[in-house]
Amino acid sequence: QVQLVESGGGLVQAGGSLRLSCAASGFTFSIYEMGWYRQVPGKEREFVARISRSGGNSYYADSVKGRFTISRDNAKNTVYLQMDSLKPEDTAIYYCKQFPAYWGQGTQVTVSS
Repeated sequence: QVQLVESGGGLVQAGGSLRLSCAASGFTFSIYEMGWYRQVPGKEREFVARISRSGGNSYYADSVKGRFTISRDNAKNTVYLQMDSLKPEDTAIYYCKQFPAYWGQGTQVTVSS
């Protein structure tokens, strides 16, 4: 079955960096677009970034453009989210997504001011 397992979350000070990873299994990774979303309790889950099957194209929410970078390694069945210049408003649970349907369990990112 499809499994998406996120890792790399944690507590960081504002201005710092984190790198999230999402290890995928149970499907042919290279033929699916992948992405990251985030959610704050009480709010809707929001789009963060998306990457094409080959990794040649990527798309970002305006709120993270220029600070976050999505990438993938199809040989390792893994998608990454490099997060730099983190802000307190980036605090959320971050979810990996296989488009169109599957989600990971999420990893907490907390940015202190």
